[in-house]
Amino acid sequence: MATTSTPVEDVIEINTLDFWSQPAEVRDETFAQLRRDKPLSRHLPFEDPLEMDEMFRDDRPFWAVVRHEDVRTISRDPRTFCSGKGVLFGDAPPEMLEASLSFLATDAPRHTKLRGLVSSAFTPRQIARIEDGIRVAAREIVEEAATTGGGDFVSLIAKRLPLRTISDMIGVPEADRERVMQAADTLVTAIDPEVLAGRSPLEVLGTALWTLTEFATGLAAERERSPQDDLMTALVQAEVDGEKLTHAEIAAFFVLLSVAGNDTSRHTTSHAMRALTVFGDQKRKLIEDPEGRMPTAVEEFVRWATPVQAFRRTTTRDVELHGHLIPEGEKVVLFYHSANRDETVFEDPWTFDVQRAPNRHAGFGGGGPHYCLGASLARTQLNAIFTEMLRQIPDIEAGEPELFRSGAFIHAVKRMDCSFTPRA
Repeated sequence: MATTSTPVEDVIEINTLDFWSQPAEVRDETFAQLRRDKPLSRHLPFEDPLEMDEMFRDDRPFWAVVRHEDVRTISRDPRTFCSGKGVLFGDAPPEMLEASLSFLATDAPRHTKLRGLVSSAFTPRQIARIEDGIRVAAREIVEEAATTGGGDFVSLIAKRLPLRTISDMIGVPEADRERVMQAADTLVTAIDPEVLAGRSPLEVLGTALWTLTEFATGLAAERERSPQDDLMTALVQAEVDGEKLTHAEIAAFFVLLSVAGNDTSRHTTSHAMRALTVFGDQKRKLIEDPEGRMPTAVEEFVRWATPVQAFRRTTTRDVELHGHLIPEGEKVVLFYHSANRDETVFEDPWTFDVQRAPNRHAGFGGGGPHYCLGASLARTQLNAIFTEMLRQIPDIEAGEPELFRSGAFIHAVKRMDCSFTPRA
């Protein structure tokens, strides 16, 4: 029989910034306990500086979903677990959600329309152009880095390919690229003290969102007047059943693309490079057969890194799970990092294995309508950059990463030293 009044968990705290500032291995000791003993538990609201502002304050507890099977089941049931009331941990007005998260924070039928229109812009010709550009950019980025002998891996290699990919595919002018990508970085790291620099989180977030929205709106208007061979032109021209994207909708998608396309690939690259250093035998396997083993390795890179650690849903009706009755309107948080360490799905989950198969990870989400639209491009980026690194600088090694203080959302690497034999 379902329990109708589940108490808030007062022993296991997964809602504090201090908890999320610990290494992933340490945090997973707690999640392993939850997976084993409390696959569904109720917790106090996330500790989040944004919620110090009255507009964002939300004192409701949340339900933690930590097992792989449950994450996949809930992800595939958007009618019961909706995204339209927010996918992050605090509440915000619908207009702000759509401006910053596009169709990620919408439900059918609006989600279906927006995602369909955006998907129609990714024609086979556009995808081929983008993938060719990724491979060329990866080779050039590693060639430039190869002469240095090392430095900060994030700025030297990891962040450069996503920046070039998004800029090239959208058509961002060279002069605007660094400014635009810096704003995208800020949206997911705004609570880090180094990023705040004495400012309030709302001020930092507002400035970053305005920068991206204003730029995208202006570029959309420009492409409407003067079409080019880029994705922004394709978005402006996209049409399904007589409907087109507005400039505001295009700007919202650009914000989502800038964050999701930049941060996920960048941080996965950094975490995977560190794993290849720690698990040197796995690196040797890749060097032995990069073409044959890289596709499988890329899936392990994403599982290991799990760059997006959690997303929230909201119940649209009373629903029972693991003997508990979750009432309508409750927050339910899907912990992808925990799902990707589920011992019942992944044998020895804390061993990094580039030949792991099968690998049904939740690094791109748990499936369903909100499965990552850019998963294929992310795989192409990871394949290209690691293929080039292992070919040009095979002795590269990375030190311990310094992480952003970014809470439970992004598994974000701020900087990480690397070294290798420089090439002339």
